[in-house]
Amino acid sequence: MNFIEELKNVDPQKPGTWPWLIKLASFAGILLVVVVGGALFVWQGQLEMLSQVKQEEETLRVAFLEKKKEAINLDIIKKQLIDTQQSFGALLKQLPSKSEMDALLTDINQAGLGRGLQFDLFRPGGEVATGVFTEQPISIRVTGSYDDLGNFASDISLLPRIVTLNDVSISPSGGGLSMDATAKTYRYLDEGELAAQKRAQKKGAK
Repeated sequence: MNFIEELKNVDPQKPGTWPWLIKLASFAGILLVVVVGGALFVWQGQLEMLSQVKQEEETLRVAFLEKKKEAINLDIIKKQLIDTQQSFGALLKQLPSKSEMDALLTDINQAGLGRGLQFDLFRPGGEVATGVFTEQPISIRVTGSYDDLGNFASDISLLPRIVTLNDVSISPSGGGLSMDATAKTYRYLDEGELAAQKRAQKKGAK
């Protein structure tokens, strides 16, 4: 009797009498149904959850690497900040305070006289506020030789305070040369001036 004939003679109400081959086939079929059903109804949700967890893991890994990179660069950033503050402090020291402006104007005048130049004009202008600094222009006209004028400009650049020569114009004058220029110097505002500036800005905003 072959398998087909045995299958026809099987009594569904008496599985205990089934041949072993049919029992094994039935067991395999039931197992297959359970596995497929589990995959469809139980494992599907778990697989979706696993995929979501993997995505979260990747997001956390990327965030961790970014934080690690920031932590590594933190010391470098701190050092750069300190260097910037020191450089700013050094530049700030080159700006005179309000009480030092008169001495600076004297230094500019002495720089010209020390080179044997004749001052035909030395007229400080009004200060112009630019943020936390003020700019003061000084109109000057000096007469002397070409070398003396060049040395005077060099001496101005070597002053301990920041002074620039602008709008320079040189023309013949008698046996020498006459130089017209605008010297500009800068100073920082003191706390009182900064407070007054802020009050004026608030008042203007209203």
